Amino acid sequence: MPRARWLPALAALLLGLASAPARCAPFLVPLGDTRVALEAPPGFSDTGFLGSPRIDELAQSLTSASNHILLFAITDADLRAFMNGDRPELRRYMIAVTPRGLARRSVSLDEFAAFVSDALHGLGKPPGEVDYAKYLDGRPAGQASLLAELRTEPEVVSVLQGTRLPSQGSSDEKPRYLLSTTTLLLLRGKALSASVYTGYGGPADLEWIKYATERWIEQLQRINRR
Repeated sequence: MPRARWLPALAALLLGLASAPARCAPFLVPLGDTRVALEAPPGFSDTGFLGSPRIDELAQSLTSASNHILLFAITDADLRAFMNGDRPELRRYMIAVTPRGLARRSVSLDEFAAFVSDALHGLGKPPGEVDYAKYLDGRPAGQASLLAELRTEPEVVSVLQGTRLPSQGSSDEKPRYLLSTTTLLLLRGKALSASVYTGYGGPADLEWIKYATERWIEQLQRINRR
């Protein structure tokens, strides 16, 4: 092909690749003498390469200082907005952490059960089949409340929580809600906590977070069986 014809096509291809969101391929995280594989689900990208104080602050606000953040992912659309200098919506995001005290040790099933018990202590019982928005309206603003138990297995425990966000002070402000799932996993002898977050505006958000959580659990288990 003459050079004058293929150079513009190559330039367009490179430009498209440069402007596309950074896909999160599986990567290995060394924890003691074990490497755990991590990957963001389709539609989300890891933010580790951004070096953004705002993104880092959000990630750190989601977990305690006793945990080590392994992955914090935002939607591809939010990453695209951030890379273009626009303000990302940050309505949905995901984080995976591990307790610093367990990071270098191999965790047995009994130790994992103790980790689960400590992590979920004091959550109480789920309310059953109720209107979650109405239920959260009766709960203190800013306090996460257990809504449902999604999975309870020896190596995977997952729960759904909801929070009514504090008012921003406007007289005509509508209530705002946040849904989150917390999944505790034993992967390659390591204890991890993986959480998914979304704003809650109706049944579609509830179905999405349940689906996204289950899909991420399966994805993390699959890539750590290799």
